[in-house]
Amino acid sequence: MTIMNYLKLIVAAGAIILSASACKQQEVTAEQRINIIFDTDIGNDIDDTEALCLLNHKIDEGKINLLGVCLNKEGENTAKFVDIVNTFYGHASMIPVGRARNNGGDGTDQEENYAGQTVKLTAEDGSPLFKTTGIGYEDLPDSHILYRKLLAEAEDNSVIVVSVGFLTNLARLLDTPADEYSPLTGKELIEKKVKMLSIMAGRFKDEAPEYNVMINIPSAKKLFAEWPGEIVCSPWEIGEAVRYPGESILNDYEWAGAHPLKESYIRWAGEMPYDNYMFDPTAVLFAIEGDSMCTLTEPGFIAVDDEGVTRYTPDPAGKHRYFTVNEEQAKAMVDYFKENLTAKPACWAE
Repeated sequence: MTIMNYLKLIVAAGAIILSASACKQQEVTAEQRINIIFDTDIGNDIDDTEALCLLNHKIDEGKINLLGVCLNKEGENTAKFVDIVNTFYGHASMIPVGRARNNGGDGTDQEENYAGQTVKLTAEDGSPLFKTTGIGYEDLPDSHILYRKLLAEAEDNSVIVVSVGFLTNLARLLDTPADEYSPLTGKELIEKKVKMLSIMAGRFKDEAPEYNVMINIPSAKKLFAEWPGEIVCSPWEIGEAVRYPGESILNDYEWAGAHPLKESYIRWAGEMPYDNYMFDPTAVLFAIEGDSMCTLTEPGFIAVDDEGVTRYTPDPAGKHRYFTVNEEQAKAMVDYFKENLTAKPACWAE
């Protein structure tokens, strides 16, 4: 199957699924839904899975349209794992997936991480534990090309990009020329179509290198220097303050029998229970709920140095901000995640 045929298939299947499942979602107009593209290194840390589950639940609520998932980590099992999660919620056929090719970066060859282990789980009869659509990894488009297609089709100033991993895809998108999808360059497409970039990146409290930035420093430098619109960072210190309780994983997902979040969470660290750092879901939360549970800095500029350290300089002309949380706000976030992540999919049959 060619990439073009894959994309056409996704569009056609998405229209069918949306029609069939509309009655299961809350009644809202298309304009009320938030359009999100999710960029992830899922498989490196379990919080990417929590972020993807949260997005799927918000589709059920009628709160968002998940336009696509762009992988910035290589590996066939990474794509299969995303397919498992999206299939579990009944949304896989309407969410196109892009892959990263030759992106480098730590963890791209970790096929036996929690994602690799989870896709191989079997039921007692030997069949796969989780259903999939049979996603074809080699048929997936490059993520930066999928971005161009999705942005070209979107209304102006209507898309929020949520990035929770390496910054390779976004740097490549900035450099893309006009193509079959749009006469605009990547930077022009972003400026016209993207409302905000909500990104898990940076470590401002102690000015130490942060993982997502450090993995591809040239791409991080390019992103913060050239991205034409608003950027809001959920920095490392937010994830340190907001931790998902392991006891919830043990006790609040039994209704599912087998839940991809619970099974992968157990395999991420091995020993249970443990309270996981919620780095990535907080970037999703901000994209959906704004600053209702956090405190934003004033506008400014964020720059990345040669060691991967991010530094923020206040400036009224700047388009960059990051947020902080106090103890009360951190608790509100944890409660929000527990309520949303433990909810049954709309397609769930008792």
